[in-house]
Amino acid sequence: MSHIVQIQTQVRDEAAVAAACRRLGLAPPIQQTAKLFTSTETGLTVKLPGWTYPVVFDVASGGVKFDNFGERWGKQQELEKFLQAYACERAKIEARKKGHTVSEQTLADGSIKLTIQVAGGAH
Repeated sequence: MSHIVQIQTQVRDEAAVAAACRRLGLAPPIQQTAKLFTSTETGLTVKLPGWTYPVVFDVASGGVKFDNFGERWGKQQELEKFLQAYACERAKIEARKKGHTVSEQTLADGSIKLTIQVAGGAH
């Protein structure tokens, strides 16, 4: 039996952030206070390709702070790509914690299909 799930991502898992960075070939995330254009934000920071300022994740609230000035300082697509990688890594971490196996397939439209095989059938 197959189930389709849509996920609205909140970034709350530091290990999944680090895994997403590795997956995309980015520098590891750093917990720090970072200057954005008009503010200073504290959290887990990630430097995206072509972005002037880092993205700051508040893992306590799940919030994301960034300043890309309407894509003049960074393409929104890079953040969306990161969030997709984060969601995949987070789902894989949780599935494996429960003893399930995970396979991944990138589809033609760029979306990612995760198949989670539940050990011993459905629970």
